[in-house]
Parts: sequence; C-alpha cells; structure tokens
Amino acid sequence: MKGLVLKSTGSHYNVSTERGMKDCTLGGRLRLEDLKHTNPVSVGDHVIISDEEGDIIIDLVPRKNYLIRKATNLSKQTHIVAANIDQLIILASYKLPRTSTGFIDRVLATAEAYNVPAMVVFNKTDLLDEEELEEVMFYLNVYSSLGYTALGISAENPESVNVLRELVKDKTNLFTGHSGVGKSTLINKIDPTLNLRTGTISDKFNKGKHTTTFAEMIPISIGGFIIDTPGIKEFGMVRMDKHEVTHYFRELFALKGQCKFNNCLHVNEPDCAVLKALDENKIANFRYKNYLNILDTLE
Repeated sequence: MKGLVLKSTGSHYNVSTERGMKDCTLGGRLRLEDLKHTNPVSVGDHVIISDEEGDIIIDLVPRKNYLIRKATNLSKQTHIVAANIDQLIILASYKLPRTSTGFIDRVLATAEAYNVPAMVVFNKTDLLDEEELEEVMFYLNVYSSLGYTALGISAENPESVNVLRELVKDKTNLFTGHSGVGKSTLINKIDPTLNLRTGTISDKFNKGKHTTTFAEMIPISIGGFIIDTPGIKEFGMVRMDKHEVTHYFRELFALKGQCKFNNCLHVNEPDCAVLKALDENKIANFRYKNYLNILDTLE
C-alpha cells in the first residue's frame, strides 16, 4: 500500500493512504539509514507500507528532490528537511528577528544543489522605516535579477498575503526560516481554517520562540500543501567540493566559462571574470561575501 508522509516525530510517521491515516514505524532496512541521516524518511516522502506487519514503512518511492542540511554544525549526520517539494519559501525578516543574507544564500545554494525551486520572501515590512525598507528592496531586486521570485510582504496586509496565496496554490510548499519570522502567522493568513499555534518574540534577545516542534505537511483549502518546519538558527550546509559552490550561485556560474582557469575559485586568481564583474559592480557585494564565507566553512 502506498502513502504520503504528512508528519514525522522521529520514531513515528503519520501517513495518508487510500485507507485513511496510518500511524507507521520504520522497517529494519530503512532504520539502518540512520547511520547517514537522522531521518531516512521525511515529510513529503511517498512510501510503501506493509500493513500485514503492523503498518511498517518498508520502502521509499524515488524522490524528485529534497532539501537537506547538517543535523548540527558538529554532526556528521544529515537531516532531510522535506522531500518532493514544488517550491521552497525562504521566509526572512529585516528585524525582530533579523535574518542575515548569509542564511538566505546558504539555503538558496543548497536548494540549487538539490533541484528545489526557491523564492525569497521578506515578511514584516510594516515594521520598517524608509531606510530599512530601501535596503530590503535592494536585496529583493538582487534576487529578482537572478531569476528568483522575491517579495516584500506583511502578514497584516491582506493584499500582499493574497499575492503569496496565489503563488502557493496547488503546490507542495516548504516554508523555512528563523524562529519568529512569522511562518505560522503567515500560514494562518493564507488559510485561516488552519489555526496554527503562533509565538511571540523574546524581548531580551529579539529572537523568536519555537512554536512548531516537528515538520508537518498540511493540506490547504485552496489546493496543495504547506510544509511547516521548526524555526532554525543556522543552516549547516552538507559538505561539498569547494569548486561545486560556484555552480549554486547563479551569477557566478554564468561567468565561470570566461575565467582564465577552468578550476577558478574566484578568490584571487588572475584574469577572473567574477572578480572583474565585482569591480564593475555587476555582482552584488553581499552575495560574493556570502560565497566566500561558504568556501571558508568547507576548509
């Protein structure tokens, strides 16, 4: 029997099947995958269930894509955030709490590596003064120029929520971002029938408080699904070759063939097309810095 994993609590999986919801556990072969992943089966996975053995997941249907990150920065294990994603919404906020562009670019680069279409959405624009809003618009224009859908919205503004609602309709959407950026509030605005629990911002640290404990795939009334994930402080990238990173920054990859050396890392090599474009302000400085920071973490 086939099913779709809607929720994972680590040891148990809520799976939607043609016979209704099933509370499933993993078969022995899949449990061995724990050596590599913290969760060999993730939300969004299509699975095969053996009901003869007591609703045990015995196999995975091949995934079209998935988003992955380090379980923790010191861990060698990886964590699959979700699978079979139509689009990833990286939800950010300029303040309360602040989302760094470094975080955004790490998630975007990983999405590129694993064939997950992504968009960048800055929430809470209603809290910004003119100067702050101008900076957010600069970031959005950069991402838009690279071919990403990039929006500035406020969950308190019905018009901007409607724009996002149309974009998520009839798709499987993964929302990710720091705690406190307003994921649950925004999802409630997109579909008011859901009534997800929302949190507040810590006055002391301007950090969000976790309201989502486990990743969960939620059917929405307009069609499709929203995958709500626990807020994450950092996005630890899974180890990759340093020369691969260029492939996941669209503006750098576009210039790769114009560099003198095929294995150019765009750091200090002679006749580097990327460094030339940087000097001519054809590449956003913050994106290049974030690229260098990723290279440093791969040392």
